[in-house]
Amino acid sequence: MLAASAVAMAVALLLAPLGTLAQAPASADKANAPKPALTVTVDAPSRATWSQTLSANGNVAAWQEASVGAEANGLRLAEVRAQVGDRVKAGQVLAVFDAEGVRAEVAQSRAALAEARANAAEAQANADRARSLQTTGAMSEQQIAQFTTAAVTAAARVESAQAMLAVQELRLKHAQVLAPDSGIVAARSATVGAVVPAGTELFRLIRQGRLEWRAEVPAADLARVKPGQAVSLKAANGVMAQGRVRMVGPTVDTQTRAALVYVDLLPGTPEAIKAGMFAAGEMVLGDSAATTVPQQAVVNRDGFTYLFVLAEPKGSDAAGTARVQRLKVQAGRRVGDRVEIASGLPTGAAPRVVVQGAGFLNDGDVVKVVAGPTTEGAKK
Repeated sequence: MLAASAVAMAVALLLAPLGTLAQAPASADKANAPKPALTVTVDAPSRATWSQTLSANGNVAAWQEASVGAEANGLRLAEVRAQVGDRVKAGQVLAVFDAEGVRAEVAQSRAALAEARANAAEAQANADRARSLQTTGAMSEQQIAQFTTAAVTAAARVESAQAMLAVQELRLKHAQVLAPDSGIVAARSATVGAVVPAGTELFRLIRQGRLEWRAEVPAADLARVKPGQAVSLKAANGVMAQGRVRMVGPTVDTQTRAALVYVDLLPGTPEAIKAGMFAAGEMVLGDSAATTVPQQAVVNRDGFTYLFVLAEPKGSDAAGTARVQRLKVQAGRRVGDRVEIASGLPTGAAPRVVVQGAGFLNDGDVVKVVAGPTTEGAKK
């Protein structure tokens, strides 16, 4: 019975169509083909023109400070008219000293001046009369010289009295503490009732209310920074401000190997930004071309940046399968949802880069490519 079955099978094989035998190996190859690990979308790197920036950190500071001190010596402070945070104008009275004693001394000096002038007038008249009698012999030369000397001495006393009056009037003027420039009161040490010596600081002003950002820039990047470049900065409290580079510091710190770049904050800077705050900013150095890819395509692993590109592309973005290859690249600037690829892309024809699903792939995986929206390069 077994022999009969073997004979029947052999006859069936001999009678089978040739096409049926040819399909058997193809079906086997199809069954052994690798299965796609993931369905992905792809995009080609695009060229764009982006602003080239330089990031830096630093502190916000007053553009210039003015120290306002007491110029009168030994006077009691009677009134304080300015407080911390007040905006003042040049010449505005900030504080007033008790000047009653000074006014009395001014009056005394004026009286002494009047007396000196009267004495000088009398001495001059005596000298003139003595000189008129010189030819008559009624007075000796010695007497005439004495009257002349007395007139000169009286005139000198007048000048001395005038100088003393000017000193007292100056003390009276200094009894009022005036703002040397417009600005904002940043500090106040003046206390009503205090008797302070001359030179004691009473107020400190931020001149004209101007602030600046002092950015610390590495010495290697200083050549790219020029006066007039626009700057955008963000303070520690999240407030944004705009500025412009005024100057690059003339020296480099020997410890940090960085120099200070002085950036003037533009008018309209929010009041929430205060002197002494830390701020991070970016200096706009100019425009440059950039090769960009969607942010989804960039994969960060083990401290490195990678892209997955199609190593075996079949067709365009239409459905198909391909094997992916991992490329180690260097990422640069970021604008919106686009990332600049500074280096690592192969030269020649731009490869197709895996976008959606890139974060789940490994080198050599087979993927199924489906059509997806093409993200145009961001332009700035």
